[in-house]
Amino acid sequence: MKALRLLTAGLAGLIFTAAAHAAGGAEHPHPPEGGWPFEGPTGQFDQASLQRGYQVYHQVCSSCHSMKLMSYRNLGEPGGPFYDPAYPNPNDNPFVKALAAENEILSPTPNDIGEFDYRPATPADTFRSPYPNVEAARAANGGAAPPDLSVITKARHGGASYVFHLLSGYPHDDAFVKREVDGETANYLDMSKVGGHGGEHSEGFLKINPGQYYNPYMAGDTTPNYEGDPRHAPKGGFLAMPPQLLEGRVEYTDGTEATIEQMAYDVAQFLAWAGEPKQEHRKSLGLAVMAYLLILAVLLWFSYKQIWRKIEH
Repeated sequence: MKALRLLTAGLAGLIFTAAAHAAGGAEHPHPPEGGWPFEGPTGQFDQASLQRGYQVYHQVCSSCHSMKLMSYRNLGEPGGPFYDPAYPNPNDNPFVKALAAENEILSPTPNDIGEFDYRPATPADTFRSPYPNVEAARAANGGAAPPDLSVITKARHGGASYVFHLLSGYPHDDAFVKREVDGETANYLDMSKVGGHGGEHSEGFLKINPGQYYNPYMAGDTTPNYEGDPRHAPKGGFLAMPPQLLEGRVEYTDGTEATIEQMAYDVAQFLAWAGEPKQEHRKSLGLAVMAYLLILAVLLWFSYKQIWRKIEH
């Protein structure tokens, strides 16, 4: 009987898990068309894309999100967006100096009268934080502090693909409708006009409460807001961040057309680089070590054959 009860409890747990998975979850972030150039053992970051990605971060993302683990000099290191072989020390790179000086930070030392002044940042300084502390960040964002983006691609399943799809995956305006339900008019998403992973569409309407923004790549549970068969509730969830990448918000300095997908691609690649600035060095060192071990293995094999060739076994 005890075994039967355990078996019954296990089956019930599996059924509950399957139901929860069907009702919630998020779309699986797949790489963009063509993949990422930095993937694979010999992959490298696209420097032009990194430069555009930094521009998107600086002009859009940095108004709310910090990158406390990044210093401006990282931008000029080998493999970085603004690396210049003429300046092996990134602290001497004039372009990196100019980028840092665009930001004012609070001086860590007081002035002559004991007050802290703002000064232009230097390459040795960390990226400027948009808020003086976490409490201020929460107060300015409805109680939820925006996450630091230094290692966001390491902390989220899907990495750069997750960032790319989250930023470019908001529904288009033509999918929103106003409906009156029980005498109350509210905003809804017509899910038949919202494309999911693989171009799939759901049926029914999803209620959008004030301050909520639906995104199919945000983990959550849409069942409470879904008017339809709960077994077919759309994947995804709600977040407090409205769409940030809008047409015309950024004008690339290199002339590239700043579409929503292009901006999402560039800033996702920049954040992937920021999560591991030494990735290219690690890969080149790893390949050198593998080549050394291969040569060593061949030499050891021939040495073994030479030493033992006249000895009977």
